[in-house]
Amino acid sequence: MFTEEKLGQAEKTELDAHLENLLSKAECTKIWTEKIMKQTEVLLQPNPNARIEEFVYEKLDRKAPSRINNPELLGQYMIDAGTEFGPGTAYGNALIKCGETQKRIGTADRELIQTSALNFLTPLRNFIEGDYKTISKERKLLQNKRLDLDAAKTRLKKAKAAETRASSEQELRITQSEFDRQAEITRLLLEGISSTHAHHLRCLNDFVEAQMTYYAQCYQYMLDLQKQLGSFPSNYHCNNNQTSVAPMPSASSNVIGSSALTSTSGLVIASPSNLVDLKECSGSRKARVLYDYDAANSSELSLLADEVITVFSVVGMDSDWLMGERGNQKGRVPITYLELLN
Repeated sequence: MFTEEKLGQAEKTELDAHLENLLSKAECTKIWTEKIMKQTEVLLQPNPNARIEEFVYEKLDRKAPSRINNPELLGQYMIDAGTEFGPGTAYGNALIKCGETQKRIGTADRELIQTSALNFLTPLRNFIEGDYKTISKERKLLQNKRLDLDAAKTRLKKAKAAETRASSEQELRITQSEFDRQAEITRLLLEGISSTHAHHLRCLNDFVEAQMTYYAQCYQYMLDLQKQLGSFPSNYHCNNNQTSVAPMPSASSNVIGSSALTSTSGLVIASPSNLVDLKECSGSRKARVLYDYDAANSSELSLLADEVITVFSVVGMDSDWLMGERGNQKGRVPITYLELLN
């Protein structure tokens, strides 16, 4: 009968416009719910292998083993590196602080996944695997009842004998009643799609709230980290790309203005103009070492980041260098590796 209807050889009972619209709305809801659900899963867990593993454990009704996430792993690497470089060094200390922040972000990420799975993904999945499966089942029954009705109509048209016609009319009344009853059942289920939309809207609000909490936490963590890193000497940031090779004398170094550069921590940063001030005043000054420096020869002094040494100028010495003193050790030191203390 279905084939004959497709070929136009048999009459097809049309559903009323309201029922057709409800069917279309349900199908549209199912398609977009699946797409949103799957893409949300990708957003929360980008690793496809991990998603498959979680799916298998879910089907087995078992809890998936807890695994370290990417921010937590990065944080642990940073902490381990900072510990090895030395918490007392600027770089080591910064790595540890960054690592601790990354681990906090990892914890927040884990909470976002758990909250979103419970309040957003689970209701969407329940609709696809529950309500819509029921709708599909009743819709299929309606399709079968419609085909039975159309077949009864066709047999009635072809009946010629009075007895056969009476039997066909009786069959038609029965199939029409069954079709109408199934159409009503299907309609009632489909009208529940509006309630499904209202429920999914509440779930969407929960998802947005979970994201807001997550991003607010991440912003606060990074803001706190930025403040902590900002307390480091400013030359540590701006000269971060310099190597440990001794700076070469520059003909333009004396062009810099005479005012001293002052960091946010109140420390005077070494510059040619500071060197002029140092030469003009008698005696020596204390200076903090910004990063490690390996002496190129016996006339230079090796430096360790964050240590404090005594520096003073020597007449005739290159403007990019000072004489450094640590205990009974003396040697030339590059001024770009120093931060003069007030």
